[in-house]
Amino acid sequence: MCEYCGCQSLTSIDELTREHDLVVTMIAEVREARRDGDLPRMAATARRIAGVLGPHTEVEEHGLFPALTADFPEQIAALEDEHRRIEAVLAEAGDPDAGEGPDGPGAPVPADPSWPRRLEEALAVLRDHILKEQDGVFPAALAMLGTEEWEAVEAVRGRVGTRLPAA
Repeated sequence: MCEYCGCQSLTSIDELTREHDLVVTMIAEVREARRDGDLPRMAATARRIAGVLGPHTEVEEHGLFPALTADFPEQIAALEDEHRRIEAVLAEAGDPDAGEGPDGPGAPVPADPSWPRRLEEALAVLRDHILKEQDGVFPAALAMLGTEEWEAVEAVRGRVGTRLPAA
């Protein structure tokens, strides 16, 4: 991912980037599970992705994006729309905290037979979305945000936490 602008030297951006890296790894796991015909593993990994993206998206949408919206309204709106589209497909796998499918505890996969294809499509959008943030949003934030805005980002992170594994 992006390392050319120095934005990862900021804790906020470093955490968001590490979450992106984790999600990219899990996207590969979903693709592998689909190749293997392992729909329960696809659904379980989708729930894990949703678990990582929950606090990640909160930090972006309630900390980072508000500071950039005035200068990049269409771009930020498009990113938020992508968040909603991706979240909707991931949510079909069930609650990431409950570890269950949409039909109750132990439901291994969504009932809709089109879900595996739609999940892969949503994850392709997510992969492109991550690149937009890494190569556009994060460097722009580094250049444009002041101390107050970074403190607001950190306040959101403090409230929502992260799903990154402990170091």
